[in-house]
Amino acid sequence: MNSIKIFSPATVANVSCGYDAMGFSLEALGDEMLFTKTKEKSVIISKIEGADLPFEANKNVVGVVAQHMLNDSKADFGLDIQIFKKFKPGSGLGSSAASASGTAFAVNTLLNGKYSNLELTKFAMQGEVTACGSAIADNVAAAIYGGFILVRSYEPLDIIGIPTPSKLVATVIHPQIEIKTEAARKVVPQNIPVKTAISQWANVGGLVSGLYAEDFDLIGRSLVDLVAEPNRKKLIPYFDEVKEAAISNGALGAGISGSGPSIFALSKGKQTADKVAEAMNTVYKNSGIDYSIYVSNISKAGARII
Repeated sequence: MNSIKIFSPATVANVSCGYDAMGFSLEALGDEMLFTKTKEKSVIISKIEGADLPFEANKNVVGVVAQHMLNDSKADFGLDIQIFKKFKPGSGLGSSAASASGTAFAVNTLLNGKYSNLELTKFAMQGEVTACGSAIADNVAAAIYGGFILVRSYEPLDIIGIPTPSKLVATVIHPQIEIKTEAARKVVPQNIPVKTAISQWANVGGLVSGLYAEDFDLIGRSLVDLVAEPNRKKLIPYFDEVKEAAISNGALGAGISGSGPSIFALSKGKQTADKVAEAMNTVYKNSGIDYSIYVSNISKAGARII
């Protein structure tokens, strides 16, 4: 195999209570990339469509991840890479993670599956360092493993896949404003009261239990964020209105996707998810802010060949 075209999914990280520890992948939204082996042992990014990103390999998450993997594996080839972005950086939907994870998956395929998903996550995390200065795993792990994931530990890295109810559907509104991950992380408090911490990790336990048991009411009761959301929501226009509209129209719960500005809601069934999309649209249609709305199943697979 000398050439491969892949799809890498957009992701929702944090999932309200799971700050830096939980995420899930979207079936209906993601990036595409084309990887072609070259005789020269270097990484060249020859095309970028859909976003203004650097072509220099050492400044682009795609190039950084690819070079790490080629060096580590002592590969006897280089790569020509073409990137087709389908959603904007700074969306809160794991744009850099889709690039990093898709690269890890593609290069591993060209290396005949040398690395495990856990190892691919570690490579992809190096791309996140380039993108936002932090080796965050929630988005990249979701894009590699697919479905819901839990980052149980960072040292050592331990990723747990969580069963996802087939009727669980996500609705996401992406206001076309940019919030840098670094900026969003700065507003999250570094110290919180023990009472808040107890409530937060209890909700994580409830969410994981609800996903395993397909208990939609428990999933909804657990989608509560007492740490990041109260501080980040002020960065997102009409956040409270969108969340209220989603829940009043049947969503199990709603919250900030990653660092924002995207807002996600989870519903039981597509019919309710579509109704939630209409409610979100009503909130934003006269706002003067451009936006996109997506309704998507939770992807069972991560990055894949197309």
